[in-house]
Amino acid sequence: MVTIKLRRVYEKPNIIDGERILVDKFWPRGIRRSSAAIDTWFKKVGPSDELRKWFSHDPRRWDSFVKKYKKELDRNIAVEKLMDNNCI
Repeated sequence: MVTIKLRRVYEKPNIIDGERILVDKFWPRGIRRSSAAIDTWFKKVGPSDELRKWFSHDPRRWDSFVKKYKKELDRNIAVEKLMDNNCI
């Protein structure tokens, strides 16, 4: 059984983190790649630009965002690649 924990990339890496995977289309601002402790970056699995803009970090839209993002993931070929690489 695989356990997935969500963490913000801005949090300091912890020795118990295990493999750290970044799922976002854009590299986070102010974070150097050399110090991010990211093992794998799956930018093609992140939410679409359209969905990101619609969500606009509005907490009231979170539940709808999750549903819409799951629909995107169901149609996203990059998710298969992620799973084939045994990353999750």
